[in-house]
Amino acid sequence: MPTPPPFASDPILLGGENRSGTTLLSVVLDAHPDLVVGPELDFPNPPNLGEHILAAADLLTRRDPRVLGPGTDTADPYWYDGAHFVKQCERFGVGIDDLTTLVTAARDALGTELSSFEDRCRLIDDIGEFRRRAVGARRWGIKLQRKIQRVDDYARLWPRAHFVHIVRDGRDLAASHLKTVPTWGYRSATEAARGWLEVVARPHTVAPQGRYLEIRYEDLVAAPKETLEQVMQFLGLRWDDALLRHSEFEHSLLHRSWGHPAAEAVARPLYTGRAGRYRTDLTAEQVADFERLAGPELRRLGYVS
Repeated sequence: MPTPPPFASDPILLGGENRSGTTLLSVVLDAHPDLVVGPELDFPNPPNLGEHILAAADLLTRRDPRVLGPGTDTADPYWYDGAHFVKQCERFGVGIDDLTTLVTAARDALGTELSSFEDRCRLIDDIGEFRRRAVGARRWGIKLQRKIQRVDDYARLWPRAHFVHIVRDGRDLAASHLKTVPTWGYRSATEAARGWLEVVARPHTVAPQGRYLEIRYEDLVAAPKETLEQVMQFLGLRWDDALLRHSEFEHSLLHRSWGHPAAEAVARPLYTGRAGRYRTDLTAEQVADFERLAGPELRRLGYVS
């Protein structure tokens, strides 16, 4: 199969482990007048993604109980992937009718059911460009979340993209998973360390030079102006004070959140949150377990000396 041509757009693709501040960063950047930045758009399954999205969109339009549930969950697991994608697009401000048009056009243009990674990225590009034009922004962005691990693959398809990877002290992340989201998060400090390393250890070694930036969550909330000035310089965008006042603006995620777990928190002004929470929320044994596995990366990122 021939290699597909790269996309001409210049998105801002945000990455990071779950509970690391990716949603906060996306909403802050969305406040900039030149940007429209949305949440994650997941597309790993099923093989016939295009057809599945269209069918799920139709069921959602008819409020079929099979595709409804808490948040982006569905009563019938079969419909989860398609309905989840539709709901995520609504978080980005792309309604069902517009998404149906975009998916249909992509299927027709490619002659596929959007089964390959490249075809699915093409759909994401179409969605991002649609949203950018709709609001008159210069650039669009979404969250890659943990898929920042594949930054080199995304960089190949988007040669003009910039990647911003927000990292958080892995010990705090472990505490957040174990205490805040026990139903779907990591179940032990050791498991959290392995998962955190999967996300933070590789990207900086394979990302294209000049197109990848790491920032720390702790710096974003403690020194937002300095940290965001660094991000703006990296992106080649002018500074705008709206970045420090994101809670005063409308964001599609907050308008149609579909139960996003971080929506309520990111609607508030920037605050230091619970940096260092591992000191009270983890036992000494749990901290030692995490540091035993992740010590070198904690040192590289400045979390331990």
